[in-house]
Amino acid sequence: MATTLTVNGTAHLVELPGDMPLLWVLRDALGLTGTKYGCGVAACGACTVQIEGQAVRSCQVALSDVWGPVTTIEGLGTPAALHALQQAWIDHQVAQCGYCQSGQIMQAADLLAVTPAPTDADIDAAMAGNLCRCGTYPRIRAAVHAAAVALREG
Repeated sequence: MATTLTVNGTAHLVELPGDMPLLWVLRDALGLTGTKYGCGVAACGACTVQIEGQAVRSCQVALSDVWGPVTTIEGLGTPAALHALQQAWIDHQVAQCGYCQSGQIMQAADLLAVTPAPTDADIDAAMAGNLCRCGTYPRIRAAVHAAAVALREG
């Protein structure tokens, strides 16, 4: 099946089965390896990307079901101009092993788009489906708060 998929602002013509998970389209066909495979059943959040600004688990979205533009961690910011969340992750030294972090950041970006001044409870609820084996949850929460302030202050 030939499909045009817009990822990080660029249109890509892909000729792949419609039932192929978006995760594998991104990683294998487009070479965007920032999105990670974690569990394959939408339980860990490592594969989180955004479709039309909504956080989704890319392991569970078939190529034929993609309803709009996709943003991956590679499209959230640039090396010259990191997104506020990416900078906050660095500033708060969130990552240990780092495996879950792209999914964590993409989920947090969805939260901040909807809730620009989140409480601890808002952050905990929004991030509950994103697992971190290293247990960096307090640093994740601090980084989300810092990014929220940075985004509000412009």
